This record gives sequence, C-alpha cells and structure tokens, in this order.
Amino acid sequence: MPDAPPGYRILELPEQGYLGVNGPLWGRLDGTKLLIGLRVEWRHCNPAGVCHGGMLMTLADMQLALACNYEADLRRFLPTINLTADYLAPAPEGAWLEGRTLILRRTRNLVFAQCLIEADGVPVLRANGILKVPPESDPRLDLRRLFA
Repeated sequence: MPDAPPGYRILELPEQGYLGVNGPLWGRLDGTKLLIGLRVEWRHCNPAGVCHGGMLMTLADMQLALACNYEADLRRFLPTINLTADYLAPAPEGAWLEGRTLILRRTRNLVFAQCLIEADGVPVLRANGILKVPPESDPRLDLRRLFA
C-alpha cells in the first residue's frame, strides 16, 4: 500500500466502486478543513509518466464533494452538477497529491466551491464545482464519524 504523510488515514467510504479501483484516497483534518490526498502510482499515470488528467479530475471531484459535505456538515451524497478545471502542471509518479477546498456559496439546493490540488506543494490543478444538495441526509455519509 502506498504511504501517506503523517496525519492522513485511508478514507473508508461506503460502496467504493470506482474509487476502490482508483484509490486509495486519504484524508486528514486541517482545522475545520478536510484535505484529500492520493499518492500517484504507475496505474494513475498516462503514457508520459505523469498523473492522468482524468485521475486529477476524479480527485478534484472527490475533494469538492467530500470537503463540502464535511465542512458544511451536510451528511449527504452531493452529486456534481458542473465541474471545470485548469491543468497547471504535471504531477509525476510518486508525487503526493493534496487537495484543499473553499466553499464560495451555499444555497438550500446547491453548493458552489473551488479546490486546488497540489503535487508535493506545487499547484497542478484548479477546479470549480457546483454540487447538488439532496433533501434527505444519508447516515452512511456522515464524514464526521471518520475523524472522531
């Protein structure tokens, strides 16, 4: 299993599916912020030997949804309505990817947020997302229990 920096733990999310094959994702708290991390393995790379753009988008999508869920204490699955990104630099195999989210606005039905993904401290992807807030909570997605 790939290593992670101190303070990170593997995120045990329900019904991993796609992420069970593409992870593992790691998480840690930085004050009230939930940071998501991933060690870039060969299987995450494109033929140029750097993290595939699709994997970076997957990480950004998860960073936005999980951090918004945790930081706004929503306890819901937040489907992505829109996700746009700018690729800033390559993330080489072996790099530690770390994401941080900023919630820009929350309405009754939507969350608007942005995140920055860094590879060993170098910004590699900036993403903006709009997430749907469903009306009912889901106890399986109470992320606070992961860090209790």
